[in-house]
Order: sequence, then structure tokens, then C-alpha cells
Amino acid sequence: MRAPDCGDISRGQERGAALLTVLMLVAIIAVMAGAALEKLRLSTRLAGNAATGEQARAYAFAAETMALTRVSNLLGQSPKRVTLAGNWSNTPFGLPVPGGFATARVRDGGNCFNLNGLVMQAQGAPGTYITNPEIRPQFVRLMRLLDVPVQVAEQIASGTADWIDSDQDQQAMGAEDGAYLGRETPYRTAGTLMSDPSELRPVAGMTPAIYTTLRPWICTLPIAEPSPINVNTLLPEQAPLFAMLYPDTLQVGSAQQILLRRPPQGYADVGAITKAAALQGAANLAPGAVATVKSTWFTLDIDVTLGSTQMQERALIDANRLPAQLVSRQWGEPS
Repeated sequence: MRAPDCGDISRGQERGAALLTVLMLVAIIAVMAGAALEKLRLSTRLAGNAATGEQARAYAFAAETMALTRVSNLLGQSPKRVTLAGNWSNTPFGLPVPGGFATARVRDGGNCFNLNGLVMQAQGAPGTYITNPEIRPQFVRLMRLLDVPVQVAEQIASGTADWIDSDQDQQAMGAEDGAYLGRETPYRTAGTLMSDPSELRPVAGMTPAIYTTLRPWICTLPIAEPSPINVNTLLPEQAPLFAMLYPDTLQVGSAQQILLRRPPQGYADVGAITKAAALQGAANLAPGAVATVKSTWFTLDIDVTLGSTQMQERALIDANRLPAQLVSRQWGEPS
């Protein structure tokens, strides 16, 4: 038997190396093919999600149109008084959606403390805002009714007014740029109206716990005026918003009683509201406080579901003039 010579061994090694190379190439190509297929699958899914998202957004726009029509009809039928009659407030109405569903809910959007009411526009100077000293005590009173300590409430109210106004004149217990520029992460005050209640978070004195407490009671209407509180659409659990209109003469319990004893068709005018409050021992409304029997701002909440895609929208409707108009919208959960 002949022993293998060096040439046979060399050829065997070459064939083994060639086979190994081929196997490595096959493995690399398989990995590349798998990655390409995964990218294709991901791209297809992203394209599908984008198309579904655009469709959901289109359904939300359709729900907006329906809501605007409903608000315009509501005020057209009763221009001088808006009540909860007809069960329109926060009652969902559906929109036919193939492969899913969409619901919309309208409620009074002015029953809140408008943070932008802490200032007023300077006369003859559009876009320039000065502090409204009559409204700040209202904000303090609301916070006190919500168990925020009075000193903290004073600091937050003054700091919020300083945050919005156009000047750098710091109020007592307030805070202008100098109070924020020295922080670890420096920043400046806005010097203009707030567009979202979350802008209250960086104001001096504010904490996450206090913001969570205040969030259901505050809003940022696009006007430098206090929000008129419609006592005809307030729910009993919203009594603090009614009580804040009085200078420590109307307690939350008494305000709840007034709302619970409200006539089925609501109060006819502000005089009837004042009379009902007087029977509970309340004095006149605080300076600058505005109670009303009408509603001119409405909040719209829309939920759209298409397959696994869910979309939420929150919008503000201005009904100061008819037909009502949408003035702002926000996608996703409220902040």
C-alpha cells in the first residue's frame, strides 16, 4: 500500500478550504437575505401603519366637522343660555368607520381657571401683556380650596403671572428670568400666553404633586381674559370653580348645594345665580370674577380605533361667533 504523497495532502486541504469558503459564503448570503427580508417586512409594516394612521386621522377630522355642527346647532337653538338639558355634555356619539370605530365627546371647555387670564393685553400694544391683579387672588383661592398651602399658592400664582407677562418686573413672591437663569439648567420665562397647561410645570413653586392636583381645574384658552364659569353646566364635583369666584364667602359645600338645587332648565341669568349664592351667605362676586349662564368655549375629545391602531385627539372649539370654529388640536394623551 502506497503512502499518500505531499501532493495528495495538499489537494485535499485545498478542497477542504474551498468547501469551507463556500459554506461561509452560503451562511453570509443567508444572513444578508434574512436581514433584507426583515427590513422588507418592517418597511411593509411601517407603510401599512402610516396608511392606517392617516386614515384614522381623516376619520378624526370628520368627527371634528360633526362636533362643530352640533355645537353650532346647540347655540343656535339657545343663544342666551346653555344648560345640560339634552344630555349633550360628554356623551359619546359615534362615527361609522369600516374596520373600526370612532367616538367623539363634547363638553364645556370654559369651566376651568384660564391661566392666561392672569394677564391682560396692554392698551395700544398688541402682543404685550401686563399682570391682571384682580385675577391672581382667584387662582390663589382655587388652590387653597384644593388644599395647596397658602404661601405656596401665592408663590405659584405670582410666578405664573410673571411667567406670562411681557416685562421683567418681578412681583412679590413672583419670579422673572433672574430666578431661573441661576438654576442648574437655566431657562427664561415665556413672556407670552401659554398654549398648554403643561407650561405651568417649570414655574417657581410648582411640584409634580401640585401640578397633578391642579391639572383637572386649569386650562389655557387663547385669550388674556378670565374664563367665564357657566354655572348651568358645572357638575356638583366642580364646585371649587364656583366657590373660587367669591372672596372666602362661599365654601365648596355650599357651592355644591347651589348646583344640586339648580332648576332643571338652569338659571335664567347671572342675577339668579347671585341670589342663590346670597341665600348660602355668599357676598358679591370677587373683583374680576365672571359667572355666566352661557358657554362659548367647548372641549372636544375624539378616539379612533382601526385594527391595532389607536389615535386620540383633544381639540378646543371657539363658539364666540357662529358657526363654531376649531382653534387648536392636540394628538395623544393630555399632558
